[in-house]
Amino acid sequence: MKKYIVEGHEPSMVPDGEWELTWSDEFDGTELDMTKWDYRTSMMGVRWPAWERDGVHLDGKSNAVFTLFEKDGRLVSSQLQTGYNFMDEPVVKTEFGTDAIQWNIGKLHENKYLHGPGYYECRCRLQQKEGWWSAFWIQSPVIGASLDPADTGVEIDIMESFKPGRIDQHNIYTGGYGLDNKHVKISEKREGLDTSVFHTFGLLWDETGYTFYVDGVEDGHTSECITTRPEFILISTEVRGYRKMKYNKQPMPEAYDAIGDTFLVDYVRVFDKKK
Repeated sequence: MKKYIVEGHEPSMVPDGEWELTWSDEFDGTELDMTKWDYRTSMMGVRWPAWERDGVHLDGKSNAVFTLFEKDGRLVSSQLQTGYNFMDEPVVKTEFGTDAIQWNIGKLHENKYLHGPGYYECRCRLQQKEGWWSAFWIQSPVIGASLDPADTGVEIDIMESFKPGRIDQHNIYTGGYGLDNKHVKISEKREGLDTSVFHTFGLLWDETGYTFYVDGVEDGHTSECITTRPEFILISTEVRGYRKMKYNKQPMPEAYDAIGDTFLVDYVRVFDKKK
């Protein structure tokens, strides 16, 4: 790995070779750039109760601040994305001529940014308290529309932190999120990351597969499920418990003590190899 200088900001650590910065958000200023991002509010055809559109602000110091907060009696946070999964939007009843049939997907949206093979990096400070989680990942807009990951893409989890100071293994998913799902785990969980400082999480996606990095050090590789399908970027936070029957699809108790906690993102960058 070597440094890539970005003027006025923290440098990136990129794999060896010649690279050029092709897309980034340094989160400068005080307003989120909505030409690059949108809020994710639905999942798998359902308006998701854990996500709202007002849980991210810029602090004027080149950080996007994600906050766990209470709204309308619910504990919520926000997710940002540069594109859309075609199965997320809830179905709105419509008509197909005079026939009583309807495609079981919601309204489609124009993706803001999709990208294929390259190097993806995020610099962030993890959440401080239990009860919610954070992630940096990419996903195909049409994942699961076929059984072939080369054709319809994958989900790649570059960083997931379900507990303060811990990052889980990197994951690849393909085949959608039902009977045809395939899951590949890479590396192991890491404990003891300092949550008071920023860390970098990177993904090299090339013809050999996927190589993951934590703070500039390689942290696993797989050659399974290689795709060339362009994908979109997500930065996620979510209150834990809403997905679990154990908590009756409500926030887990620890989440109430985490109100006001933050997850900070310094930048997100995408690099291409120079030709």
